[in-house]
Formats: sequence, C-alpha cells, structure tokens
Amino acid sequence: MRQIYRVDAAFGQTGRMDAAWNQENADFRQKSVSYQEEKHMVTAVVGANWGDEGKGKITDMLADEADIVIRFQGGANAGHTIVNNYGKFALHTLPSGVFHSHITNIIGNGVALDIPKVIGELKSITDRNVPAPKLMISDRAQMVMPYHVLFDQYEEERLGKNSFGSTKSGIAPFYSDKYAKIGFQVSELFDDEVLEEKVQKVCELKNVLFVNLYHQEPLDPKDLLNTLHEYRDMVAPYVGNVSEFLYQAVKEGKNILLEGQLGSLRDPDHGIYPYTTSSSPLAGYGCVGAGVSPRDMTDIVCVTKAYSSCVGAGAFVSKLEGAAGDELRRRGGDAGEFGATTGRARDVGWFDAVATRYGVMVQGATQVVLTNLDVLGYLDEIPVCVAYEVDGKQITEFPATPTLMRCKPVYVKLPGWKCDIRGVKSYDELPENCRKYVEFIENACGVPIKMVSNGPKRHEVLYR
Repeated sequence: MRQIYRVDAAFGQTGRMDAAWNQENADFRQKSVSYQEEKHMVTAVVGANWGDEGKGKITDMLADEADIVIRFQGGANAGHTIVNNYGKFALHTLPSGVFHSHITNIIGNGVALDIPKVIGELKSITDRNVPAPKLMISDRAQMVMPYHVLFDQYEEERLGKNSFGSTKSGIAPFYSDKYAKIGFQVSELFDDEVLEEKVQKVCELKNVLFVNLYHQEPLDPKDLLNTLHEYRDMVAPYVGNVSEFLYQAVKEGKNILLEGQLGSLRDPDHGIYPYTTSSSPLAGYGCVGAGVSPRDMTDIVCVTKAYSSCVGAGAFVSKLEGAAGDELRRRGGDAGEFGATTGRARDVGWFDAVATRYGVMVQGATQVVLTNLDVLGYLDEIPVCVAYEVDGKQITEFPATPTLMRCKPVYVKLPGWKCDIRGVKSYDELPENCRKYVEFIENACGVPIKMVSNGPKRHEVLYR
C-alpha cells in the first residue's frame, strides 16, 4: 500500500515519499524528456483574411513531405481550389492531401460532416482518374443533417436584406445543434437503440420551428431514421478513432498537416462578428478540431493574397468598386475571383495591411505565404491599405465590427512591375518593383514571407 505523504503548506514541499512513487515519477519524467526529443512536424495551414487565400494549393504542395493531412473545422460551405497533373479541382470537405497516394487523409472531429457530399466528392475525383485516397473519418465528427440545410435556407429567406450571406449549406444550424448537445455523432450511427430514440426526440423539437416559425411540413422520424441508416452504410468503411491514431503518429515522428477552412476574419470570436463562420478557422482550434496536443504544433503557415478578396457579407474596407474592381476580379486566380463552392463573384480590393497584420497575429503565424502575385502584373501602380480613417483619425489596429463598419481605407501607392511573372523560377529573378512589393507586405505583416505563389499550379511557387 502506498504511503500517504504530507504537504508542507508553508513551503509548498512534500514530505517523505515511498520508493515506488519516486520510481513512477522518474519514469514519467523520462517519458516526457523522450517525448520532447521525438522529431515530428505538426504544421497548420490557415488563412489570414476572409478565406479564399489559396490554402488548398499550399496544403497540396506541402503534402509532398507529409504523412497525414487533416481537415479540422468547417464543412462544405467553402472550397479549396487545386490545380495539378490530374486537372483543376475544387475540394469542399476532403483534405487537400487526397491527390497523394502516400497520405492518410483525415476528416477531424471539428468538421461539419455532410456525408453525401463527402462521398460524392470522393467519387468525383476518382471518376477523373485520381487513385482512391486513403481516407479516415473521426467517429466523433458530427453530421450535417438534412434539416440543417433546410433551416439555413428558411432562415436566410426570413431575414431577407438582413441575412448573413450564408452559403445555405446548413453550417450555422449544425454548429448550433452541436453546442446545444442535440447533434448526431458518427459513432451514434452504429447504435440502433440510441439512434432511434434520439431521432424521435430531435424531430419533436425541430418540428416546433418547422411548423410554427417557417410554416413548413413537419419532419417524419421514420424518414430521417432511414436516411441515417443510408449515411451509416456510406461512411462505415472510413470511420476510426482519429485521436488515438494521431497520438501514435506523433510518437512515431510522422509529419502532420492541419488544414483550415476560411480565414481569421471569419472566426466567430476574433473575426467580423456576426458576419463570420460558425467554427474557428484559427490554428489554435486545429488542436481541438483535429485531436492533437497543443504542444505538438511546430509551425503555423498563414496564407494571404497579394490583394484582397471576400465572399460573404460584412465589412470589407479596401473593397474596390466599378470597372477597376471588375478588372481585378476578372484577372484574379486561374479563372477569376468566383467562389469555389457558390460560384458567386467575390468582392475584391487592394491589399489590406491592417486586416492582414491582425489576421496573422491571431493565427500566431510563424511564416506567411503570399499568393496570386502574378495577378497584379498589369498595373502601373498598386495601392496598399496601410491604415483606416474613422471618426476623424487614423488607426492601424484592426477594430471590432461596430467601428470597422465606419472605417475608410488609407492608401499608399507602390510602383507596379508591368510584366507577367508566371514562369519565373526563383525569387531573385522577379522584377525589382515586384520584390519591393513583397518586402513592403512582409514588413506590414511583421512575419517572414517564406513562399510567393506566381501562378495557380502547384509548382508555381518561389521560395525566399
């Protein structure tokens, strides 16, 4: 029997402890030292702005050196566009490592899992001759239900001009139910008794809103249960204990990529609330949404465009209107600035140093990737938003939404380089004004820009 030992309240020291406890403690300390010495990489790829920064391409590229790629939050309400040897793809839920045969791709517990869309997306890439990827779905992930999509549509219609610009994918109702503890975990699909009882209770609750607020037909519990049985059959081959899998992967020194959706300014706490998404796109949440320890994260790669773009409602200080905006939108990306999920035209504007510096800060970025630099080659001079004007004064700190809505941009203009930089193979070969533009943005962000993208294809990246 272990000896009970006293605690000296005056000095915070323990009294005599038995030899067995001392040995256990020594073993634990040795394990801790060994853990810290293990060589592994857990890298988060996240967005600095409103989303659509080019994270998919960067994740796809970094996956060359990774063993595991994990989507850790969000759902099918946004897309990552990737251009590779197989063609051009817009991924909505699948991790961007699915084009690499050596990668284990994981959909983490923090994701809003729309099972038919995931399975359909998987088929859409294999139908285009992409080898079937290794895919694992967390048994703790929760599912987007058919009624979540309906609620999203009905609520946006009810709000009318005051709507939040939702993609109507059911994401906000999904996360609302998750935190109200009436969501459905994937694991529950495999327990018939639990599933049937829960379906009955949830339908009773949801039908109050369907009938009385939205004046729609009530949900049928039998139909919903049948749908969930279909979901179970679809997802069964991929379900696993992701937390345990990742714990062992870190111990074995595997390289892991965490892939975020959207960007800092859509975070429900630190973003332009209420014009935000419903889960956190910050690297800090990656540990929760994927299932890795915070002490395992080694690098945070924050992606931003060389100009600004935005899909969805809310303040966008450097927004560019008229013919100039149409021209930048047309030239942007591989096929213009249009949402990968919705097809909606994105708002575009000049690079916003105030918003990006803030976005990089809340992400805790260790490095920045600058994308779409090639798009700006047509300009004689390039404005950069370096401050905001509000209430008669200039500010350089990114404010909360009520103040942000009143802000106007303060620009400086940098000389353009007036040539096409696609095809350039090294950073030093870029025109001088182009390099000065990158360095100006780097100084504005306060974090080193390690990579510059000068085209949509995965090999069109320059290292600094």
